[in-house]
Amino acid sequence: MAETLAEPATRTGDECFLSDMARIGDLPNSVKRDLQVICRRRLFSCGETVAEAGEPSEFVGIVREGILRMQKSLPDGREHVVGLLIEGDMFGLVFGGPLHFAIEAATDAEIYIFGRAAFEKIVMSSMELDRLLLLNLMNELDRARDWMVILSLPKIRARLSGFLIVMCARFQKIDHLITISRRAIRVRIPISRPDLAHLLGTRVESISRALHALADDGLIEILQPDLVEIRDLAALSEETGELDLGDPASLQRLVRALRTAQG
Repeated sequence: MAETLAEPATRTGDECFLSDMARIGDLPNSVKRDLQVICRRRLFSCGETVAEAGEPSEFVGIVREGILRMQKSLPDGREHVVGLLIEGDMFGLVFGGPLHFAIEAATDAEIYIFGRAAFEKIVMSSMELDRLLLLNLMNELDRARDWMVILSLPKIRARLSGFLIVMCARFQKIDHLITISRRAIRVRIPISRPDLAHLLGTRVESISRALHALADDGLIEILQPDLVEIRDLAALSEETGELDLGDPASLQRLVRALRTAQG
């Protein structure tokens, strides 16, 4: 992605526009100011390529809004979604090296990008930013583990159940994806059915059948094609064999919030 296609990510006044972003906002003000100087803003339409597989990473990106998919081309020509990047996630290889998968916009997205060389200089002088990169890497590994565990499940409805649990555990801070009503937890599926099928290693038709099977059994209610209401989180977890998916502490907070909402 050429930096000439991006625009400076500026706002009026002295406000640091990085301050309201997850994790980045916790960095020291001096580091945020340095990052703001080299930050550029880029908008991507759904389906547009953000970074090509095999290309050297010339920039580091942070998702400001929207969802990105990490996509791998298989030897037989099929494309497989290997993970998702959400608001606040970082991507791009610091200190060089080619990307092992393509990054594409799964929805319309806004990205903050930083030239790699300039970003590396700030990392070398900031212990806090270096620690943030390590935490981001650990988070990526945790998510990759979740997807591997989900794909190991033999039944599609179990994989779909695992996906919904991971959504609840890892994406609950994004208020337009996870909301709590007095009745239940609502999950907005942020990617298309074909992308979801690729992510779960199956076909679109199988995703549809699995959704309706879970609905027929009372575990979920399908409110819209991309919006479901989880009626029984414990039963949904049992579908996966109660595997350790997502962040257990985060799920517990979500359950407590649901109980509070129910009075």
